[in-house]
Amino acid sequence: MATLPLGQATQYPDQYDPSLLFQIPRSENRLKLNIKEGQALPFVGVDIWNAFELSWLNLKGKPQIGLAEFQIPADSPNMIESKSFKLYLNSLNNARFEDENAVREQLITDLSAAAGSKITTRISATEPIAKKGIQEMGGVLLDRLDIEIDPHTPADPALLGVNEDFGPIEQCLVSHLLKSNCPVTGQPDWASVQIRYQGRPILEEGLLRYLIGFRQLGEFHEHCVETIFCDIKRECKPDKLSVYARYTRRGGLDINPFRTDHNAPWPENTRHARQ
Repeated sequence: MATLPLGQATQYPDQYDPSLLFQIPRSENRLKLNIKEGQALPFVGVDIWNAFELSWLNLKGKPQIGLAEFQIPADSPNMIESKSFKLYLNSLNNARFEDENAVREQLITDLSAAAGSKITTRISATEPIAKKGIQEMGGVLLDRLDIEIDPHTPADPALLGVNEDFGPIEQCLVSHLLKSNCPVTGQPDWASVQIRYQGRPILEEGLLRYLIGFRQLGEFHEHCVETIFCDIKRECKPDKLSVYARYTRRGGLDINPFRTDHNAPWPENTRHARQ
């Protein structure tokens, strides 16, 4: 077994080490969307991270656990690579803190430095999170459409369009078929996506074909959502648009990017059945 890829060891830290956090400039991916560094973004938003494997020691050496939520602004200069995020959180396992608030303040300090912008976080016990339960995204389900498609065809923005015979409407569309691949490890990333807009009706079959086209794309969660946002905004020209995706967790972390072009409230951080 030791000779197989599965048997290759990952070095997990045994002491606190914020240098494990690996920054990825957002500007590199946004150039693909013709958004140049220093240019005003066509959206605002947030990346909501949930950590399910957070642990530390109290001053007596007794292990403590908590569930953490992190909100990283979409206009921060950097994303944080998820595996480095996991290793950093694991480096807290043997670190002693006076109380939960001290852990939270350390997390804010370290993650804000890595993101290049002030992040927010909260640590919760398991009981109140359990009481919130699980709830699926609301909206018209695109997955109900019975279409024939080649799942190897890449996402093509030309598939996006609107019904010109109708005036503007307000609509919310949902698909659970969003999948992409991590550009670092090649592992699959699975998500549900919710698209709220005001404008002429978006052609549902074309939108579903477009979303399924992400299956072969090697890209970060955040950039997938920004690509979907920019493509719909350009091709369908809605008056208002919000795109929200909730990804399944890997390494005890899930990432849930949200992008909008108007004063929409940040979405509730409510888990889905697949999360």
